[in-house]
Amino acid sequence: MNTKTLHRILYIEDEADIQAVARLALEALGGFTVDTCSSGREGIARAQATAPDLILLDVMMPDMDGPATLQALRQVPALADVPVVFMTAKVQPQEVAHYRALGALAVIAKPFDPMLLARQVRDIWLTQA
Repeated sequence: MNTKTLHRILYIEDEADIQAVARLALEALGGFTVDTCSSGREGIARAQATAPDLILLDVMMPDMDGPATLQALRQVPALADVPVVFMTAKVQPQEVAHYRALGALAVIAKPFDPMLLARQVRDIWLTQA
């Protein structure tokens, strides 16, 4: 069980509508501080600048997708151990297993329920080893 408190979340998502809904849900219902950005490259820079406790990462993005972004994040010493949760519509068991094998802590299915998102994120955070 994780003893560190979850405060700051970075959400890397290329679709502005999804970004806005997730941010509102996580801040209003979860009490988290949420930073958002629209690309993998921007996310890596933002993560270095803000030192998030957790990164929510879209899988399907143009230019640099979620798996490539995760790989790049792991190359930055200060970010190598930051937990990453993929958010994607691709949630077949073999896909989830693949994302976990890449180093993702968990996978949240999209579309997500805004009323439940903060609880899902907190539950994932609390159950990590």
